Amino acid sequence: MVLSGDDMRYEIMKYENIRNLRTDGGYTQKQIAEYLGISQNTYSQYEIGVLNYPIEVLIKLAKFYNTSVDYLLGLTGTKEPYPPK
Repeated sequence: MVLSGDDMRYEIMKYENIRNLRTDGGYTQKQIAEYLGISQNTYSQYEIGVLNYPIEVLIKLAKFYNTSVDYLLGLTGTKEPYPPK
C-alpha cells in the first residue's frame, strides 16, 4: 500500500506511544530490536507503521515497558498494566 499526505501521517503516528516509551526510556531502536530478537531495520519499520506489529512483539513490548497492549496501541491513555488474572 502506498500512503501519502494525511494517510502517511496517520500511519506514522498510529504507534506514537510505542516510540515515546522507547525514547523517554532512553532506548535506541537497536536496543529494543535486540531485546525482541529482530533486526533494527524491521523494528524501525514497525515503529513508523510500514509493518504491523505481530501480537507476540506487542506482548513483549508491553511486558518490557510494564504497560498494557491497549496503551501501546493508543486504545487507552492509562500506562499502568492490567492486574493479572
